[in-house]
Amino acid sequence: MQLQEKAKARKQSGTFIIEGKREIELAIKGNYEIETILICNELISENSPTILSLRAQSISESIEISKEVYQKLAYRDTTEGILAVAKTKSLQLSELKLPTNPLILVMEAIEKPGNIGAILRTCDAANVDAVLIANPKTDLYNPNTVRSSVGCLFTNQIATGTTEEVIDFLIKNSINFFSATLQNSISYHTQDYTTPTALVVGTEATGLTELWREKATQNIIIPMQGEIDSMNVSVAAAILIFEAKRQRRL
Repeated sequence: MQLQEKAKARKQSGTFIIEGKREIELAIKGNYEIETILICNELISENSPTILSLRAQSISESIEISKEVYQKLAYRDTTEGILAVAKTKSLQLSELKLPTNPLILVMEAIEKPGNIGAILRTCDAANVDAVLIANPKTDLYNPNTVRSSVGCLFTNQIATGTTEEVIDFLIKNSINFFSATLQNSISYHTQDYTTPTALVVGTEATGLTELWREKATQNIIIPMQGEIDSMNVSVAAAILIFEAKRQRRL
């Protein structure tokens, strides 16, 4: 199915595929509109609690598919027999709803769906108020992102924009932002994250673009004691997020 394989098809149709009971239920809880349920009766019964629960939530259309078709569509090795076609969201910065003292994670130009998914899992675990993706390089609804986030794509409040748009949004909302970078940086644990805060991470290969370094409230660094000067971006994001949560007393 082109929705699984091509970002262009997802963009043109405004839809994407969700695989698995938990992910579908989290998407519904996150106010994603489900258009169609695809059911493989060889793997899950039409009268299963999962199917009946989804139908009770006003998802009227369901299509039965064969096991062969299901296995072509499913990405997981362990299948549950249920897929859904859902509508994408607009992901506009203007639609974000933030509390008075937000904690935000910003990622710039992260390309690997697995890293995006891992960061979204951490943000869910820490109950971060929003995740902003600046200069996105990967379709957020890529099936690998959906899969690696284990449903946290739907539990986080997410918006995208250019680097300039995201920085303008943070400044206009009086949110301090701390850019994780090697240049002109001080140790991350010396900063105060108890006020409105955004933590900004970039790619492992090139780091953040210059604008983030120039405009930051402060550039920060995670001290390294080994031979290399960088770590996986999802790990770095987790360290920064939970330091902020520690300061906020979790």
